[in-house]
Amino acid sequence: MDFQFIKPLLKEDAKGKIVMLVMDGLGGLPLTPEGWTELETAQTPNMDALAAKSSLGLHHSVPYGITPGSGQAHLGLFGYDPVKYEIGRGVLSALGVDFDLGPNDVAARGNFCTVDENGVITDRRAGRIPTEVGERLCNLLKEKVQLPGVELFLTPEKEYRFVFVLRAEGLSGDVSDTDPQAVGKKAHIATATSPAGEHTAELIRDFVRQGNEILKNEFPANSFVLRGFAGMPAWPKFPEVWGIKSLAIAMYPMYRGVSKVVGMTVMPPAESMADEITMLEQNWSDYDFFFVHIKKTDSYGEDGNFEGKVHIIEEVDALLPRILALNPDVLIITGDHSTPAKLKSHSWHPIPTMLYAKDARPDGITSFGERACIQGSLGSRFDATELMPMALALAGRLEKYGA
Repeated sequence: MDFQFIKPLLKEDAKGKIVMLVMDGLGGLPLTPEGWTELETAQTPNMDALAAKSSLGLHHSVPYGITPGSGQAHLGLFGYDPVKYEIGRGVLSALGVDFDLGPNDVAARGNFCTVDENGVITDRRAGRIPTEVGERLCNLLKEKVQLPGVELFLTPEKEYRFVFVLRAEGLSGDVSDTDPQAVGKKAHIATATSPAGEHTAELIRDFVRQGNEILKNEFPANSFVLRGFAGMPAWPKFPEVWGIKSLAIAMYPMYRGVSKVVGMTVMPPAESMADEITMLEQNWSDYDFFFVHIKKTDSYGEDGNFEGKVHIIEEVDALLPRILALNPDVLIITGDHSTPAKLKSHSWHPIPTMLYAKDARPDGITSFGERACIQGSLGSRFDATELMPMALALAGRLEKYGA
């Protein structure tokens, strides 16, 4: 979407409220050819009833056939071209833990992991160590790693995740990941992707060498990998682009981070999905757009836990009446990408999407799932960046275009 095209069409006095409920990694696959996906398997009477009053479809956030990362996928949902507005995972993670990124900072997302005696990764998440263990390891590395002339920041994110930040003049995010994003492989060696990144890559290699020596006797987190090196971008802000006062509600730091990058107000992390809905209720009168993020659908998908993902979808369905009781003008229910438990990873498959509004043209389809959405009027592979203009139109927030 061309932001300059949409800006003159925004109604300044419009009052319609929009909720975007994102179940991370919602899309799935059947475990057997004759089976059902996680969403199709889940008992979702509230979503099914709402589907009959909604428009349905399957969206993709990046060019079709490409598997998206979570940051880029959410940018698509927020109406930003995820190919044009590319950002490293590190910035999102840093902002998600309220780290104040400065102009001389380069950030990366870190995973503590388990490696064998040959340095081969056997568990990318180190058994999902508790956050307090991750904090201890971050403090240990900060205490012992020596990088002269550079400030080093290590902040625990959640469980095995942490934020890595270097601060010095002349740094660059033009550095390749060390994370192979697969088990059975050794960590990559950080290399510069442009001449500007040479010094930064050298610093990262030194940090990795020292850090692995410090952690070698720890278990299960005896190593780490880094990805998404980047500095803070200067982008058009969501409230100005779409003319709506926006609030982000999410438990996990990365999704709070991507919301901050685009200029949303971000709530402190909630303790549970029910707490997220409570935050929505408590702030209903103060904002126009609400992004509500559910993480565990993705976590169970990555763990290969089909039944766990089904259960989380059912829990979200049980919370849906609380959202509907607020009487939103528009409610979008979707995911950012697919994470089939069958694959234990993100995938390129398009994502089920429900667009409910008082003035929506209902498809009359009485269930919410992948095969049902294929039949919907939104199409079987529409672009995620089309969701925000459709939502604004249904909320009565756009003027007519042209004479």
